[in-house]
Amino acid sequence: MSSFKERPVRIIGVPLDLGASRRGTDLGPGALRVAGVGKRLREIGFEVQREEDVFVPAMETRASFGNPRARFHDEILQVCEDLADVVKRALDEGATPLVFGGDHSIGMGTVAGVAGHFRATQQKIGLVWFDAHGDMNVPSSSPSGNIHGMPLAHVIGHLGGVDAALSNIGGFRNKVAVDNVALVGLRDIDREEARIIRESGIHTWTMRDIDEKGMPRVTAEILEVVNHGTAGFHLSFDVDGLDPSVVAGVGTPVPGGVGFREAHLMLELMADTGLMTSMEIAELNPLLDNCNAGAQNMLHLICSAFGKSIL
Repeated sequence: MSSFKERPVRIIGVPLDLGASRRGTDLGPGALRVAGVGKRLREIGFEVQREEDVFVPAMETRASFGNPRARFHDEILQVCEDLADVVKRALDEGATPLVFGGDHSIGMGTVAGVAGHFRATQQKIGLVWFDAHGDMNVPSSSPSGNIHGMPLAHVIGHLGGVDAALSNIGGFRNKVAVDNVALVGLRDIDREEARIIRESGIHTWTMRDIDEKGMPRVTAEILEVVNHGTAGFHLSFDVDGLDPSVVAGVGTPVPGGVGFREAHLMLELMADTGLMTSMEIAELNPLLDNCNAGAQNMLHLICSAFGKSIL
């Protein structure tokens, strides 16, 4: 596959907020569009194709949230199945999908689409999951029943207690091998979820790791994991992995996250490889933001992920 720097970009909006407790992430795609992401990518040399959206039903139109252990399960499942098809088609047509969420439940659909594209040619992908939280709960362990706390467990697929339908999005399980998963920025983990993470075998970097080692070393370790024997890596970027001073508009803010310059460096180093297959932005909540400042900061970080340099 050619470097992402040589491919057009296809922006896909997924205005999903069914997976979270706090409303507002459905407005995330609009906030990023208002910030001018497409325009800026064109300015740094990318062809940006016509944007598209995945349909998401409004919470108010649902009769109930269904299973309290996996709220809005059926609706999120359908959205993610549709998203997987759209992402796979974009890759099949030679474009780089850039997905604007939406709560982090979208990761199940995005990764299914990316993995499905490469699975057709018997190739694997790596996965960078940037997040303050583990997203490794299963319905039986989740304290809230909110599916945005479960997507990574279902992307991996083989863990005990995963929901069969959510883990089979795209028609297959085990989207990414645990040896090629990098969970980065952790600082707020449920006790039972911590056990699941430890037993899963995925590679993790907490904020302590970043503080002790520094971002250059951590990023080098991440890239070694996600590029080992793979066709490239998908970047799933939850904005709450950043410190709230960078993006205040998140539903589950946790102090002490990755700083603005640290995030730039991580993304610049990832872009240098030319191996990013796709990217998604999750959990941006403009209702909790200050005059769209979070989306404006994300505009600059997205450009770094797509190779924008200082000189």
